[in-house]
Amino acid sequence: MSVAVVFSRGLSGLDAPLVRVEAHCGGGLPQFHIVGLPDTEVKEARDRVRAALATSRFKFPAGRVTVNLAPADLPKESGRFDLPIAIGILAATAQVPQRDLAKHEFAGELGLSGELRAIRGALAMTFRAHQDGRAFVLPASVAEEAGFATGATILPARTLLEVCDHLSGLAPLPVHVASGARNEPAYPDLADVRGQGLARRALEIAAAGGHSLLLCGPPGTGKTMLALRFPGILPPMSEEEALEAAAVQSMANGAFRPERFGTRAFRSPHHTASAIALVGGGSPPRPGEISLAHHGVLFLDELPEFDRHVLEVLREPLESGAITISRAARQADFPARFQLLAAMNPCPCGYLGDSRNPCRCTPAQVVRYRSRISGPLLDRIDLHVELNPVSDAELSSGSPNESSPRVRERALRARHRQLARQGVMNARLTSAQVDQRMQPDAEGRQLLRESASRLGLSARAHHRVLRVARTVADLNDADGVGRAHVAEALAYRGLRTPPSA
Repeated sequence: MSVAVVFSRGLSGLDAPLVRVEAHCGGGLPQFHIVGLPDTEVKEARDRVRAALATSRFKFPAGRVTVNLAPADLPKESGRFDLPIAIGILAATAQVPQRDLAKHEFAGELGLSGELRAIRGALAMTFRAHQDGRAFVLPASVAEEAGFATGATILPARTLLEVCDHLSGLAPLPVHVASGARNEPAYPDLADVRGQGLARRALEIAAAGGHSLLLCGPPGTGKTMLALRFPGILPPMSEEEALEAAAVQSMANGAFRPERFGTRAFRSPHHTASAIALVGGGSPPRPGEISLAHHGVLFLDELPEFDRHVLEVLREPLESGAITISRAARQADFPARFQLLAAMNPCPCGYLGDSRNPCRCTPAQVVRYRSRISGPLLDRIDLHVELNPVSDAELSSGSPNESSPRVRERALRARHRQLARQGVMNARLTSAQVDQRMQPDAEGRQLLRESASRLGLSARAHHRVLRVARTVADLNDADGVGRAHVAEALAYRGLRTPPSA
């Protein structure tokens, strides 16, 4: 009888806890058991591992085989444990040496021919393996993703035989060298937008301070066109932000693409999306759209068409920047520091306020339509902009508009002022920090007091106005917040949920 221990990784939210794969081969009737809270995918590894060993010309033990995945109280899912289970059985039966097993960690799904197939979560697992000082052996198809874990020793393999030859010293696996190059993202240019100066200014403010934005206007006014150009004026991601976003995306099948590393995500779920699709869930919990948009943009087009319950789940992550998914068996925490960008029509037919197309909606229909967006959610959106149709003169004008790089340069300069002054963007300051750092001058305070009752501003909205005013001041290279900055910030709080009919 013999026992071999192989190290691998599980996934729990963004964490990748260590999993010890203990393989025991003994006498008795031929049996193959996997214990340690495995789900169906892991239990099916018995057939995949047996076939992969046979086609790779290894001997499967004739007696009783028991594989324990420790710790036993951590649920194990997916096919990533195929490779460590196979290596454990081969090491326990002395078909590969055990001397270097403690220096490596293994993860990979096995095909029946012994080939290694892609797994999700490679970046998070590789990062934790590097922290524990072990090399990580994984499928070659995900090596580029894992390579973004700076300093990690990554050993990509295509087949089970290559891994066994490496452990036997016959043909060491080559260490993967990350390219380290970032592709410059290609976004549509803001210069394509005709007119809509107020909306363009609001986009610049949102990009500079990290604020959320709601665009409201009739069809054809450019709401979606503006939204698609918003990522192009955002400041570039830092290395830490890029790694965090990539780690979240690697948790979802097909969401991470190495060639887009360092590119801010732009997620645009359809209005039929469920609450689970938006915040995440399932068993085991997977990140939803708000987490996949971490350090990027979440665009909700046709905002009132979303189910009200779906929209309400945005309230907590908009404030906290994180989401906790609780299930009966386990709990997972995912980051959700995204910028919300939303668009909506002013009424069900879409033409309220459009002089060219008369609105066909009754006042009661308009009230019901606007009321689909709750006051608490609207209160959490920093900037509200109402768009009007573009005039013929603006459409036919040949004068060029400002391009995205020029707007991005101003937003980046304002962002640098914020980080140098307080270490975070204006939108992320707490209420106490707002009171300490962002109080306007006497004229600005007087204007804010007079406007608070007229606009019905809550305490939360009051602080959001101050954050936006501080961003306006940063864009104007002003040291303090003045009356003009407060006035511009208040101009973006005009959209309100109408009273009930």
